[in-house]
Amino acid sequence: MTFEWIGLLCSYLYAGGLLVGAEVLHRRYAVPTDITRKIVHVSAGMWIFAVLWFFNTWQMGIIPFATFIGLNYFFFRVRLFKGIDSQDASLGTVYFAISITVLSLALWRPQGPIDHGPAVVAGVMAMTWGDALAAFIGKRYGTHRYTINGSTRTYEGSAVMFVVTAVVVALTLSFLPGSVLSPYAELNTPLTIAIASLAGAAVGTLVEALSPHGTDNLSVPICVALVALIAG
Repeated sequence: MTFEWIGLLCSYLYAGGLLVGAEVLHRRYAVPTDITRKIVHVSAGMWIFAVLWFFNTWQMGIIPFATFIGLNYFFFRVRLFKGIDSQDASLGTVYFAISITVLSLALWRPQGPIDHGPAVVAGVMAMTWGDALAAFIGKRYGTHRYTINGSTRTYEGSAVMFVVTAVVVALTLSFLPGSVLSPYAELNTPLTIAIASLAGAAVGTLVEALSPHGTDNLSVPICVALVALIAG
């Protein structure tokens, strides 16, 4: 239990450091908001591995991300941190915290008997890296645009989304089950990993393209995690 309280403290210190760091980069060094926002996005998503390390119970482990549902909404409403909330920013940070909390509540069981935490992580990694790199590449190098539900994306960005999602899902399902971070998760065969990664990438890319501005932070992690769960 003491270790879990340390985990809570580290989680809040880490999150606070990300917000302050993004603000310094934006205000002092004029780093564009879309870059600082993605830095926070990726860094926050990667913290899920620290959560797996620190917390032995899902009841305690969901607290950091659940807390930031309300905090991120407050930050968004008052525009407290310009490094993550520009005038055209969406509620994406809120949706991301919701998706991680819901998935962890439903599937993560670090004490067993069967833990589906790797499926949760697969969904989170799809959003953490797939969406971040798709947006970065699409915005800077994408030339073939398409618009769905009022959101404009590029085919180049969607291609990156597919490839990166397939890679991170495959890596997650290959190395996380049975490890010290997820000892009660069932091991996957190469075939199930291949099916989950390709199907997850296809579903994640499609859902990301169809989701209105910002809501992909909710839809992509949940859909990819469900594909990983079913395929596994």
